[in-house]
Amino acid sequence: MYETILLPVDGSDAATAALDHAGELAVTYGATVHVLAVADTRNRFESPSSGLAADAWVESQHESAEAAIDAAVDALPDDIDIERVEKEGVPEATILEYVGDHGVDLVVMGTHGRTGLDHYLIGSVTEDIVRKSEAPVLTVRLSE
Repeated sequence: MYETILLPVDGSDAATAALDHAGELAVTYGATVHVLAVADTRNRFESPSSGLAADAWVESQHESAEAAIDAAVDALPDDIDIERVEKEGVPEATILEYVGDHGVDLVVMGTHGRTGLDHYLIGSVTEDIVRKSEAPVLTVRLSE
């Protein structure tokens, strides 16, 4: 049923909550888990007074992405096939592009379960993926 499972990670607790589900599904179906982290290249600190140069921002995003991949790979079961993938770009668009380009059968993602003003202000990468993905999306809510 599932040969390719995409596990987008960003180092957050919500992403970590999805690890067990992706791992169990991979063991059950003999699937390969593609652990994807996106180095967000949108420099949110472009004003001259922000104190963070664009190059430093991108470098820090790559370091965070690599750390998120390492942590996820370490937490997944040893007896499954894993593909490590780091991309640059806007997370939502990059994840959706990866789904389309790699024949992903299932996306497993964590969600914070935010509502109201928090959801409006912060937005949700997971919500965008659920609405736009060509593949089914399993969301795992972060337990309080």
